[in-house]
Amino acid sequence: MSFLRFLMLLSLVVWIGGLIFFAFVLAPTAFSVLPTTHLAGNVVGRALGKLHWIAIVSGIVYLGSSLLYSRFTDGAAHVFAARHVLLCLMLALTLISQFGIIPRMDVLRASLGDVASAPIDSPERIQFDALHVWSTRVEGAVLLLGLVVVYLTAARF
Repeated sequence: MSFLRFLMLLSLVVWIGGLIFFAFVLAPTAFSVLPTTHLAGNVVGRALGKLHWIAIVSGIVYLGSSLLYSRFTDGAAHVFAARHVLLCLMLALTLISQFGIIPRMDVLRASLGDVASAPIDSPERIQFDALHVWSTRVEGAVLLLGLVVVYLTAARF
């Protein structure tokens, strides 16, 4: 049982810790240290893609471990427990970002070149900026939901 709890906590620590590091350290540092916003955007975009894959694996590990833990300790998996539902929502948002929002931003970035030098009123720039806002909102929602899942998981133990 303690190994399943370890896997649950490790997966949450990796996912939520990665989000916090990305949002408060990596992205701001890249945009303040690298010589162009285009280069910083490329670094941040690649890092976000890797973070999403870490999140997907972490979410699967958490769900599997948590369902097994519930099954072994309570006799039922509690599939619709709040922590499981919220984690599935986190996974869904991460998948939407990884396979919906980010690829569209990449196409626009490729057509625009340096996004910062594109005219603010160009349709591609407007669309890119809107997608960026949605990307930020999605990542923020995942972080907030993740903090709730951490609380619910801690309360479970």
